[in-house]
Amino acid sequence: MSTHELKSLARLYGIQSAYTDCFHRRRQASPEALLLALRALGAPIEGVKDVPSALRHRRRELASRLLEPVLVAWEGRPPRWGLRLPSALSKSRARCRLILETGETRNWRQDLSDVPASGASGAGAERRVVKTLSCPAALPPGYHRLRLEIGGKNHEALILCAPPKAYPPPNQEPRKAWGVFMPLYAMHSAESWGGGDFSDLETLIGKVAELGGSATATLPILSAFLDEPFEPSPYAPVSRLFWNEFYVSVSRIPELRLCPSARAMLNSRAFKRETQELRRSPRLDYRRQAALKRKVLFELSKTFFARAGERHGEFRRFVAANPRVEDYARFRAAMELRRSPWQQWPAPSRDGRLRDGDFVPENMRYHLYAQWLAHRQLQAVSARARALKHGLYLDLPLGVHPQGYDVWREREIFAPGISGGAPPDPFFTRGQKWGFPPFHPERLRESGYRYCRAYLRNHLKFARFLRIDHVMGLHRLFWVPDALKPADGVYVRYPAEEMYALLSLESHRHRACIIGENLGTVPACVNAAMKRRRIQRMYVLQYQLAPDARKALGGIEPDSVASINTHDMPPFAAFWRGLDIRDRLELGLLDSPGAALENRNRRSLKSALTRFLKLKDRLHGGARRTGGVLKACLHYLSESPARLLLVNLEDLWLEEKPQNVPGTGWERPNWMRKARYALEDLCPRVRKALHRIDISRN
Repeated sequence: MSTHELKSLARLYGIQSAYTDCFHRRRQASPEALLLALRALGAPIEGVKDVPSALRHRRRELASRLLEPVLVAWEGRPPRWGLRLPSALSKSRARCRLILETGETRNWRQDLSDVPASGASGAGAERRVVKTLSCPAALPPGYHRLRLEIGGKNHEALILCAPPKAYPPPNQEPRKAWGVFMPLYAMHSAESWGGGDFSDLETLIGKVAELGGSATATLPILSAFLDEPFEPSPYAPVSRLFWNEFYVSVSRIPELRLCPSARAMLNSRAFKRETQELRRSPRLDYRRQAALKRKVLFELSKTFFARAGERHGEFRRFVAANPRVEDYARFRAAMELRRSPWQQWPAPSRDGRLRDGDFVPENMRYHLYAQWLAHRQLQAVSARARALKHGLYLDLPLGVHPQGYDVWREREIFAPGISGGAPPDPFFTRGQKWGFPPFHPERLRESGYRYCRAYLRNHLKFARFLRIDHVMGLHRLFWVPDALKPADGVYVRYPAEEMYALLSLESHRHRACIIGENLGTVPACVNAAMKRRRIQRMYVLQYQLAPDARKALGGIEPDSVASINTHDMPPFAAFWRGLDIRDRLELGLLDSPGAALENRNRRSLKSALTRFLKLKDRLHGGARRTGGVLKACLHYLSESPARLLLVNLEDLWLEEKPQNVPGTGWERPNWMRKARYALEDLCPRVRKALHRIDISRN
């Protein structure tokens, strides 16, 4: 086996054998990393001795693939597709059948001898002739099926016919849009039980809309493990198809007036004492609050299922419209019964077949009821926002929890033994391993993107704006085999055009704007593709800062969402005072020389920013007051051509504690810190700052 053969095999599976890192150095993948990634992709390989035979197998496999499983047709153009035909069939006739998403069919015959060859490969009995066919006419947008009968065999492909560009951002002319950001868990009010709920989200939307804002953004609000296992991170959900009942507002549930046991629970001294303690705590106690809410929701669930009522028809329509929800409820109930990850369950439940006895029926009905409540309340929040000409801005996480429902039910489209991650960079010098399994590119295509369509629709039926986490993952993703360290991973390519077609089609169907998180070391081709497909980019001031006073903030493109920072960055006040550097030093993420270098670089950036703002006539007087510099930065962003400006509410009261410190686990209370102010107490300073932004955006 030669190194050349191993790299050739990797290339045929979409694995990059080398990449250029953020320091502009060329990094070669190790043979071990390539072999492990190849095995996860299904290559028939155990060790290096198998490479030559695996290479021959892969070449035959690709050559014998007569038709690709997925084809893209940008709207207005007749779809075209290539056929890799055995020589014996190159002059045969093809029966073509196109089944539109509407059910309409189109049939025609094609004499392949009339189609000139556009290429050839192989020799002898394995010789293949490549011919390009096309539809007789353009297709409407949608998911269509192409069926070909050639030589007595049937072949099928999914055609993604999509608008060439995603749905445009809301037209605010002559205004430019602005909105606010706050995690829903961090919101709190006199009515909520400690952390925020859907009523709090609706309250904030009303306050922001009243001030002229067009969007309210939050972190993922998907279903989560809040007992055993316990994982509060919004970026490790149980599922991207279902919502977190932690955010259900109990006071809005109609069954409450019909359930004496639940009302008695809410009125008890013990309950009131516990909710008071939860409200007073500066940190969110997920376990305690989730357990408390479950007790009440469980009683309401029993009442709902015990008696027929007018809401039962609505419930049955919800279940019919969401066929996976019963399966999800069974999974959650089974996990609660076994108290172990599904990977440790006995067959057949481990393999996706749950039967009576694998779960407690009452618990299954609880999860079904809780999902219905979450769906209805989020639907009400979205409707209220739209009535105010306001947009809910949701966040789609890159991955899901490996022990969660999606991986259990859709395991064939996830790569086994692999974690998504990132290569080393200046902040994470040892690389990152995120702990969730990445998509298997070929299995995803073979499934017709069924799962991707489902999770996009789940979000877009409520969101006017949808942020795609780590948008580079549409093109390539860093795979870290379980047996290796994060720095030893490899990049694997994905079918980007097909992914963009999905986003474009679904965004138009739901009239929603798509935003791609393109921060970090992102190849130029990614930003170019986003621009071509009208995916809005992100401009983050703290990330874009440069030490040159004339170009400290660079240009801000119109097709972007501008902000001071993100949830993974320190608040502006902490950034300005260098508190994040001190924190990283305490955590051991930096050594003393590294911290000293970071502090020197930070001083240089701060000096460049203040001089830049003075040159732009945005900052007057000294630059020592953090609030004054923040105000000038917001003024600059407000007057920029960015389609949307998102303001982190916590910056406006100069919060110094972050919501998340990347690279840490239980060392820091990530995803647990409440906002300093309750929604009723948002200070005049906040309202005044947002009023100034509204004026600047006119």
